[in-house]
Amino acid sequence: MGSIRLSDTTGSLFMDFRFGVGRFREYSALPDTQPNRKKLQKILDKIEAEIADGTFVYANYFPGSKALKRLARQGSPGVPQAETAQAIAPYVVPKPETLASTGPLFKNFATKWFDERSIEWRRSHIKSLLSTLNGRLIPYFGEKVVGSITKSEVLEFRAQLAKVKGRGDKEGLSPKRINEIMGLLRQIINEAADRFEFTSPLLNIKKLRQRKTDVEPFSFADVQRILATVRVDYKNYFTTRFLTGMRTGEVHGLKWKYVDFDLRIIRVRETFVLGEDEYTKTDGSQRDIQMSQPVFEALQLQYQATGKVSEYVFCNLVGEPLDNKNFSDRVWYPLLRHLGLKARRPYQMRHTAATLWLASGEAPEWIARQLGHTSTEMLFRVYSRYVPNLTRNDGSAMERLLASQFSQGALNAQADPGRQHGANTLYVPACETAPQVQPKRRGIHAVRRASRADDNTDAQPPPRPRPVPSARWMSFPAVQPLN
Repeated sequence: MGSIRLSDTTGSLFMDFRFGVGRFREYSALPDTQPNRKKLQKILDKIEAEIADGTFVYANYFPGSKALKRLARQGSPGVPQAETAQAIAPYVVPKPETLASTGPLFKNFATKWFDERSIEWRRSHIKSLLSTLNGRLIPYFGEKVVGSITKSEVLEFRAQLAKVKGRGDKEGLSPKRINEIMGLLRQIINEAADRFEFTSPLLNIKKLRQRKTDVEPFSFADVQRILATVRVDYKNYFTTRFLTGMRTGEVHGLKWKYVDFDLRIIRVRETFVLGEDEYTKTDGSQRDIQMSQPVFEALQLQYQATGKVSEYVFCNLVGEPLDNKNFSDRVWYPLLRHLGLKARRPYQMRHTAATLWLASGEAPEWIARQLGHTSTEMLFRVYSRYVPNLTRNDGSAMERLLASQFSQGALNAQADPGRQHGANTLYVPACETAPQVQPKRRGIHAVRRASRADDNTDAQPPPRPRPVPSARWMSFPAVQPLN
């Protein structure tokens, strides 16, 4: 027996019924109202009556339904086609074996797709994708026709990625790296499926679960130890990174033309990635960073060292930008080992700047602009949990404020003739005053009171006399009241 039901995802009605040996659902765009349910129920009753009589033709009611392919596969070869099979013949899609001979090879289509899309990407991104395409995808799928690649082959490929040798002593690539490779494969196969009209085998393959990595900023004491211990030629570099929150590529690609000592700002306009100057990570990364006094002094000292040698603020002995791997291996990690600090990526200097700004009480909107974020959402999601550990911003500051102010009592403003230039306001503690008088009752309450003359319960008590100020305040010199 069929039924009319409501879809949880679309919020519209659909018909649920059985035909042959299967169960079918056909969705409508009708909202859940009583008249719409009656309309669909009439159609469903007619369908079930034809099914009982053996005259039901599925395509007559649902000519564009995906269920027509399913019904076509239920037919047996050598048996005359029934009326339903004849009606759905125009909608039948050939089997994958016949499609396989029409599509191009994966390597040919991937190369064409890459050439068409590369105009949209940065050079560093192009290098990264080429490495994945030539190193992982083409060796495995290159000689296969795009329309013949099956879901089982894709899953087998993903399983192999988890077994290949990773970085260092790690066995297998990380879930993050596997998801990146599968993401590129998904883009290529999905585009081929649209062009050559076949179902992509990656439609229902989900990403691997990635472990959430926490940021590990340094404490202010650690920052002081690092700046006091680091090599002299890198002290200005570390000061800038710890107190501006610039990304690695941004600080390595910083040029003197973007440093404005008059306005005390650093203009982030370029980044240095994979040996080349590039546009910043996003449009929001184009920003102006305000120099604090330590950063201002550090850059002035750095200008004396490299200002006339290179266009880059921080450079090596030949005037070229710093290499991140060389810096990490020869300066960063040896310094952490020397100080007994936990090993962590240089990028944690950016996280440290964010947490120090939050700990000092800077406005979140200002911090987000300094970091190149378009909103404060990421700021609170990533960094805010470190603030209570640094400043005890856990409500105790408000408690101290309330305790100090309420203990003084209310204050009254008085004029101070001895002060000039607008600063002639003096606040003194107010004397105790009587509470405000309750207003007389009006309307129905007044009528009831008049009808009960002998009832004095509503009588208004006389106002309390104003207390005499304490002698302690009377000893102060008299001041003129405000006009």
